[in-house]
Parts: sequence; structure tokens; C-alpha cells
Amino acid sequence: MSFSQGISGLNVAASNLDVIGNNIANSGTVGFKSSTATFQDIYAGSRIGLGASVSGVVQNFTQGVTQTSSRPLDVAILNGDGFFRLASASGEVMYSRNGQFTKDKDGYIVNSSGLRLTGYGVNASGGINGGTPEAIQIQTGSMQPNATTAIDTEFNLDARSTVPTKTPFDAADSDTYSYSNAVGPVYDSLGNPHDMVVYFVKTADNAWDVYGTADGTPLAAGASLSGLTFDANGNLTAPANGAITLPNMNFGNGSAPADITVDMSGTTQFGSANGMSKLSQDGYASGELTSFSINPDGTVTGKFSNEQTRLLGQVVLSSFANPNGLEPKGDNMWAETQASGAALTGTPGEGTKLGSLASGALESSNVDLTSELVNLIVAQRNYQANAQTVKTQDQVMQTLMNIR
Repeated sequence: MSFSQGISGLNVAASNLDVIGNNIANSGTVGFKSSTATFQDIYAGSRIGLGASVSGVVQNFTQGVTQTSSRPLDVAILNGDGFFRLASASGEVMYSRNGQFTKDKDGYIVNSSGLRLTGYGVNASGGINGGTPEAIQIQTGSMQPNATTAIDTEFNLDARSTVPTKTPFDAADSDTYSYSNAVGPVYDSLGNPHDMVVYFVKTADNAWDVYGTADGTPLAAGASLSGLTFDANGNLTAPANGAITLPNMNFGNGSAPADITVDMSGTTQFGSANGMSKLSQDGYASGELTSFSINPDGTVTGKFSNEQTRLLGQVVLSSFANPNGLEPKGDNMWAETQASGAALTGTPGEGTKLGSLASGALESSNVDLTSELVNLIVAQRNYQANAQTVKTQDQVMQTLMNIR
């Protein structure tokens, strides 16, 4: 006669209650994955059986419900089995589904434990570096200014315009030109803005001269920058590529001389009002980082005070052949083990196995509270039943002891 069956049953029932209780306790923990205790019987050569034991605790890695958040550094993994790859300052690598991140004083994106989110950095040309993932650091320095080298614009010049009778061209006298429009500001090498205006003077049917000023000062000493000619259908024929070059412009403020190409291809001469339909230029002033966001493909984009955007890095995700082989480390973290297999690391994106990222969202716990409460009742009954077998064995033992 043995108590081992009942005692082992009490032990496994208690373990099951522990697992269920842990699931319930973490039902509100971001990125938490519920667990299930699994059991096995014990025979050890006995056909009757010696009870049960816990064979393991299996985690359920299905995705939890995605909830929106007001923080741009809250990130959820959607439709994939990827994990965020995190590293300590000493290089220890951990994995998590909890996307609650902040930026520390050094510009690193970190979780609540101070582990740094890893990914790919940016090279000198602004592209993503591949290779070994490293901690993503958001640089807080100013964006350097970029001098304007190209202006892309389109106009319609009114074919009904008459040739001005007053000459020579004078930007201060509207009687000496047919139409004018600003194409600035343009920027010098120091990031200073300059107002640039182009002036059109009709010289004959289908023929115009172009003049310009920068900060009110005539370009090319007041001479024509170029001539424009149009065919009978109002299409630009010269210059052939529609480009006008403004060479060696000196703004007189210590900045480098600028060579600016004004692309007017697409400019027309129709019998309608003068107007500009397109304007862009490639220069900008210096700027400070004002915000940044994480995109579905993991790229981190910064927005600057000069209205420019810049790529700051790219988040990577890792997956495992056997995620149940991962070792739980607490704080919503897992560590790679031999049983899990090596981490398969790559960039997120729509349709990938790793999944895509959603900024301003969090993956909630995948605990089903209704199921857990039902499981709790079943586990409680199981514990009570095993306690009853121990009690019955005790009563049988007492009966034997009382035989005289």
C-alpha cells in the first residue's frame, strides 16, 4: 500500500495551479505568452503505476491582440513569429515580443530593462548597412545644410503676351518684362536661404528671354540667362533639354560659390494666363531632429526641423525553429538555447515569416482569461481528488493498524 500516487498527483496538480496562476497574473503583461503544464505517468516496472509527474511546461507563442498606443516607440509585431533582438551593453543577446521602448540619454532605443534594440545602421550615403546587427542609436546632432544645385520647375507663358516696349530689362520696372515668379528660397553651402526670382521677357512670337535676381541682385550682371523658344503647338524647343545653368553664383556671405541648374523642361506657351505648375529644389538649411518613427519594414525615419526626413536605421527581427526551446529569462525575455536552434535574423516586412511592425501599437498577452478560469476550476478539482486518495489510503492504513 502506497501514498505515492496521491502525493504525486498533489504535486502535479499544484504545479498546474502554479502555471495557471502565472497565466492569470500576466494576463495584462504586454507580449506575454501563456503556458500549459504537461504531465506523464510513472510506472517504473509496476503495472499498477506510481502516479504522475510534470513532463514540461509548454508556451503558446500565438500572437496576442494588437492594441493601439499613443507612443511612437510602442511597437507591435504583426502576422509573424519574429522576436525583437535586444542586446546588453556587454553584448549579451536576448529576445522579446514586448515592444515597449524608450530612448535613453545616449540615443539608444531600449526596453524597461535597459537592453538595446538592435538592427542595421546607416552608411555615409544614407543607405542601410547590412552585416551583423548592432544597437540602434538615434543621433541627436544637427543635420548639415545642403546647398541648392538643382531647381525643377514648369511654367506656362501666355502666348497672348506682347513684346515689352520699354528696354532694357529692369527687375524694378514691371514694364520691362512680361511675367515674373519666385523659384526660391534657394540655399547656399552654409544653409542660408536666398530669394530667387525669374523674369520672362517676350522678344518675338514663340521667343522669350529669361532673367533672374537673387536677394534682389541681378544674376549675370543683369544679362539674359537664356533664351526660350517654342514650336507652333506651344512646346518648348530650346534649350533642347530645358535646362538653364546659373554658374558660379556668389552670395557674398562666406559661402561657397554655387552652380545651380534650373530645369524648365515641360514649360509651355499656350494662350492662357501665365503661371507656374511645378516647383522643387534640392537644397535645405540645417535642422534638428524633432521626431522619429518606426515603419512596417523596420526602417527608422527621422523628421527634422528643416522639414527634411532621413533614414536613421532599420530594426531586425529573429525567429527560431523551435521557440519552445527558448529559455525564459523573466522581464518578457527569452534566451537562445541548443533546443531552440540558432536565431534566424532578418528584416521585417509584409508577407515575411518574421512579420511586419506597427508603430504606436502593442501586442497584448495571449492569455484567454475565460479558458484559464475554467482550467483553474478543473485543476482545483484535480487537487481535491488527489487529496481524497491520500485521505482514503490513510483510512485504510488506520484500519490495518486497528486489527488485533
